[in-house]
Amino acid sequence: MNKMFQGFKDFIMRGNVVDLAVGIVIGAAFTAVVSTFTAGFIRPLIQLIGGGSGTGAGTFKINKVPFDYASFINAIITFLITAAVLYFFVVYPLNLLAERRRRGEEPPPTAPSEEVVLLTQIRDALVAGHTSASARDEAEGRHDDPPRYQ
Repeated sequence: MNKMFQGFKDFIMRGNVVDLAVGIVIGAAFTAVVSTFTAGFIRPLIQLIGGGSGTGAGTFKINKVPFDYASFINAIITFLITAAVLYFFVVYPLNLLAERRRRGEEPPPTAPSEEVVLLTQIRDALVAGHTSASARDEAEGRHDDPPRYQ
C-alpha cells in the first residue's frame, strides 16, 4: 500500500501533470467564482462610473453599433484575479516544494523494487545467454536462423 502512495506521489510531482491540473481543473473552477464576483460587483461599479444604470451603461456607440467596454474590463479583472490566486496558492508552493527536493530536503523517489531489479537481471542473463549461444552456433558452423525475440 505504501508503494502505491509513493508511486502516486511521484506521478503527481511530475511537472506536466501539475501544470495540467492547475491549468484545467483548478483554473476552470476558480474562474467561475471570479466571474460571478466581477459580474456582480465590479461590472456595476464600472457602469456607475460610465454613466449610471441601465442596459446602455458601460458602452459607447459608433454609427449605432454598441461597444461594451465594461465587459472587456470585467474580463481583464477576472483574468488577473484568477491568475494571481493560482500563482500564489498553487504554482508558488509547488515550486518551493520542487526546490526543496532539488536541495535534498525531501528524499528523492525510492530505488526500484527488488522484483524490478530481479527481472532486469533475468532479462540481462537471457540476452547474454542468447548472444553466447548464437556465437557458439556460428563457430560450430550452424547457419540456422536463431529464433527472433521481440
